[in-house]
Amino acid sequence: MSTAVVVGSGPNGLAAAIRLARQGVRVRVLEAHESVGGGLRSGERTLPGLVHDDCSAFHPAGVASPFLRALDLERHGLRWLWPEVEVAHPLDSGAAGVLWRDVDRTAGAMPPSDGRAWRRTFEPLVRRFDRLVEDVFRPALRVPSHPLALAAFGLRALAPATWTARRWCGEEARGLFGGVAAHTFGPLEAPLAGAVGLLLTAAGHTYGWPVAEGGSGAIARAMTALLAELGGVVETGVEVDDLGLLAGADLVLLDTMPGEAARILGRRLPPARRQAYRRYRHGPAAFKVDFAVEGGIPWRNEHCRAAGTVHLGGTFEEVAAAEQAVARGRLPERPFVLLGQQYLADPSRSAGDTHPVYAYAHVPNGFRGDATEAVVGQIERFAPGFRERIVARHVRSTAQLPGYNRNFVGGDIVGGSNAGLRLVARPRLALDPYATGVPGVYLCSAATPPGAGVHGMCGFNAAESALRYLER
Repeated sequence: MSTAVVVGSGPNGLAAAIRLARQGVRVRVLEAHESVGGGLRSGERTLPGLVHDDCSAFHPAGVASPFLRALDLERHGLRWLWPEVEVAHPLDSGAAGVLWRDVDRTAGAMPPSDGRAWRRTFEPLVRRFDRLVEDVFRPALRVPSHPLALAAFGLRALAPATWTARRWCGEEARGLFGGVAAHTFGPLEAPLAGAVGLLLTAAGHTYGWPVAEGGSGAIARAMTALLAELGGVVETGVEVDDLGLLAGADLVLLDTMPGEAARILGRRLPPARRQAYRRYRHGPAAFKVDFAVEGGIPWRNEHCRAAGTVHLGGTFEEVAAAEQAVARGRLPERPFVLLGQQYLADPSRSAGDTHPVYAYAHVPNGFRGDATEAVVGQIERFAPGFRERIVARHVRSTAQLPGYNRNFVGGDIVGGSNAGLRLVARPRLALDPYATGVPGVYLCSAATPPGAGVHGMCGFNAAESALRYLER
């Protein structure tokens, strides 16, 4: 029987392990942390009984992932839950852009011309979404399974988000799209910057933006249970500093950032690959604040009170300016803030009338300051009186994030810069971006296609490449 070692137990490491184990490979997963999951951990961070997600919180890519959907993780305790409103984007006027799973309902809440433009933009993507995902979730340099669907998306995805936003005149539609596009963690003026906004919005209309019951850690627990059922083993608290420690394994898959892979592989890496890994560029960072809030958030806009995800940044132009400032290494006075009210879909996370609220601001990579008040200020801007309802808070600063997860280099939680072609050519443009050049060793982290998100496809794709190596 062939053997494999997977270094790292994030969603991609676990996905790679499961794919290999399903093919009869004997798998060990080694995790440096004392618990599995990488960015999929959750727990009580503010007050007893309140469950907070540490990093990944909303999972449109998880429910849309061809690989995860095929695993039947519900059999191992995973349960997806949806809020009434998927996403809201409030404005200073008190209005808000609102995303429902229903394209018609979303478009119907907009002025007629914007509603028609919204339907023209997203109805074709929703109709073709599953076919589109089959190709988008794979490496760029391959023959597509659905070339027409991919070509239609690609023509739109190449444009900057600033160009795409011109389709709408009203601030609600423009802001709604801009907030979703800001998940790119980069300048909205850059080529391909609209791709993430288009794909995540279409995912929201197709599958929604659900949360995992009991916290995102439930996803990792379900994947670990499935791996154990397949004969795989997970060992926590194990540091891997050198490939020599893994001698004897037929395959090694690294759920690490390229710089860490270069450190582990050392001189075994071909010189060109070693240089590319060491120079791998990371993107902007997150500054995370969890709140315990009595009575919930007093939003001015009623739809925000029902939204699982709320994007705080004001108009499209304000969001674009804030993202540009962060990309240039400067913290804006009003940074873009992503806020989560997971308890609306999953009341088990609350304790009575005190609720866990998740928030992080986009800040420059390596940011050493304190953005807590900037986060509070952005929430207070759209929900006056929020500050008085805070009963506890937990801060995980940008500087602390790498200590929580080594893959969060400089506080970058999306596995590398998404600017321009880096969105699709990661960690370098190659026919097999998972192969390290060391026989039998593959990279399977979010630094490989298709990038960030709890979809497991980086791990699945890397495992497919590794299995082809075994066949040869």
